[in-house]
Amino acid sequence: MTKLTLGTHPYLLGFEQLERLLERSAKSGNEGYPPFNIEQTSQNSYRITLAVAGFADDDLSVTVEDRQLVIRGRQSEDAGGRVFLHRGIAARQFQRSFVLADGVEVGEAVMENGLLHVDLRRIEPEPVVQRVAIRRG
Repeated sequence: MTKLTLGTHPYLLGFEQLERLLERSAKSGNEGYPPFNIEQTSQNSYRITLAVAGFADDDLSVTVEDRQLVIRGRQSEDAGGRVFLHRGIAARQFQRSFVLADGVEVGEAVMENGLLHVDLRRIEPEPVVQRVAIRRG
């Protein structure tokens, strides 16, 4: 008996990339920093919120790379010469990746009260019906 996967199933043509996306998302870091929420704000829109206390706007970058939303944070070194007796606020760098489906676009990113909000929207494609002519061989 042959094992069928998404990429080899006879009725799912062109879905090989879906398997690669699943593998890539499974390999992305499962660490818990920074914590985040994903909410559906309407039928066709979403919001990802990351808790980034202590990060300034310039310390963060939001990019889309190969259908993947990548959010990176790296705080600049503190040149103030401060001496901490206790340092409980995380200041480490991070990278969070989210695989985007076709038709999902990144809207805006807003920093508010130590939270980074990234809005996403799904663009509904126009239905296409294409008639294919049959030639005689």
